[in-house]
Amino acid sequence: MIFLRQITQDDIAVIKGWPPYPAEFGDLDYALRDGGWLDEYSQKPDADILIADDEGTIAGLSIIAREPGGIAEFRIALHPERCGRGFGRTVAYLSLVHGFSDTTTGTVRLIVRKNNPRAKRLYEEMHFRNTGECIEEIQGKPVEFYRMEINRIAFYGADA
Repeated sequence: MIFLRQITQDDIAVIKGWPPYPAEFGDLDYALRDGGWLDEYSQKPDADILIADDEGTIAGLSIIAREPGGIAEFRIALHPERCGRGFGRTVAYLSLVHGFSDTTTGTVRLIVRKNNPRAKRLYEEMHFRNTGECIEEIQGKPVEFYRMEINRIAFYGADA
């Protein structure tokens, strides 16, 4: 059974030592390495880095970074061997429960790469709505994204 817990220093070394992602997700590999999400978000005071623990094994991680105005940014990364096996939905759901447990959080937003239709479909099935598009620079290269968000009402209404 998967549950979320706060990250520890030991977890960071384990995650940075994960094998590379398969080719389909290769563009995401930077997030797990030095200078990636763990380094970036561990410096942010209002960011929770959560470990998806599956019977003592790290199945993935998620980030809920709270911002002013009741908004939180969401990121997720699974262990490369867990991709495509349904773990993403579970980790995303548990992360949203955590994010909305702070009653000041009204909206959770994310960006999803345009070349990742599987992730976009998952978020749509979870009742995220598309709010536009953007281009972000990732490792010096422009990358096209969809912007998506879910509010507390849509999340809990979908869960009812």
